Amino acid sequence: MRRLDPVRAYLLLELALSAAFAISFTVSAVYFVETVGMNPLELVLVGTAMEAAVFLFEIPTGVVADTYGRKRSLLTGWLVMGAGLVLAGSVPAVWAVLAGWAVWGLGWTFTSGAYEAWITDEVGADRIGPVFARGSRAGDAGALLGIALSVAIAASTSTATAVVTGGVAVAVVGVAGYLAMPETGWRRREDGTSPTVAELRRTAGDGARLVRAQPLLLLILAITFFAGMSTEAFDRLWQAHLLQLGLPELGSLDPIYWFGIVEAATLGLGMLAASVLVRRLQSVTRAGLARTLLVVTAVQLAAAVLFGLAGAFAVALVGLLLYRLTRSVVQPVYSTWLNRSIPDSSVRATVLSITSQADAIGQTAGGPALGAVGTVFSIRAALVAGAAVLAPALGLYGRALRHHGREPELEALDAATVDRVV
Repeated sequence: MRRLDPVRAYLLLELALSAAFAISFTVSAVYFVETVGMNPLELVLVGTAMEAAVFLFEIPTGVVADTYGRKRSLLTGWLVMGAGLVLAGSVPAVWAVLAGWAVWGLGWTFTSGAYEAWITDEVGADRIGPVFARGSRAGDAGALLGIALSVAIAASTSTATAVVTGGVAVAVVGVAGYLAMPETGWRRREDGTSPTVAELRRTAGDGARLVRAQPLLLLILAITFFAGMSTEAFDRLWQAHLLQLGLPELGSLDPIYWFGIVEAATLGLGMLAASVLVRRLQSVTRAGLARTLLVVTAVQLAAAVLFGLAGAFAVALVGLLLYRLTRSVVQPVYSTWLNRSIPDSSVRATVLSITSQADAIGQTAGGPALGAVGTVFSIRAALVAGAAVLAPALGLYGRALRHHGREPELEALDAATVDRVV
């Protein structure tokens, strides 16, 4: 199969993978509740099982991408994620759902650092900002398609069928993507031999030392931790909050259509935001990126509070859409800021995996704790508490902004020190 231009391949993958995942995820919560019969604690444990797998395997799989190649790691991840969704949808039992989402989490770790590292190496760190923004826009378009397909499949057959169909689609897209993707930015070992365990450990150590040597990366890890803790509460509880408020009548349609409408509206707003970012991310400085992240995160916190405290569906909908919009804006800006802060391509996937692990730790720690708040007090209390967790991230963004998006300690490192680290 003919290799595509890397940017075109990336955009097509964003479109197709987002569509495939949306087929499963749009109706997965309904499947969990109506078909499997899961209670609130079990619903929280779905996220815990997934994030625990991410925590355990994020670093090893990031090392695989840096050592064996991005494409191999990505193909493995897409196949494993597809298998996890098929397992969860094929067996309507709590253990199967938990196992399937844990398998999905394992597969995701093969892609999390490798995917961004692949496209960054192909186009260059200085040019990656607009590519991430265009990818976000393509992903939103794909997700809109996937939402429509998901609702249609669930309405005509079952929610379980939709979950399984999405899993199969992820695997098929993964194989096609592997055949179409170029890989010129990553270089294999010159002698052609396979890497040893010691070399795998050395790659992981180099990435960890790079993070420790650069205070900005440590600051980014802390931000990622708090953001992960906050989003876990929102992601697991927003549907339940809307159901408690009461969904307006939509003719004789099933409530699943309301969730599809919300997702579609969110993605439409995200596409508009991405269109603006495409034009701005190419020339913005690291200080500008930090400033944008500070402002958008502040709005995100306020939107989460508004949603949690809303007593009417219309108010909650405004808070929900604003919150989801800010998250769609944060992702490409944050990815650009992070990738510009990694000077050594040879450990890029490993460092990105370390960052993803910080997110997993935050979600694993925050999910059960905030879920307990929701059980003991109320879902509203859990949502507001989850929003409050974002406050430390605002302080950390402010610190980065005071230092112009950098850290003075990093600038003081001489060339010899950097050489010894990387």
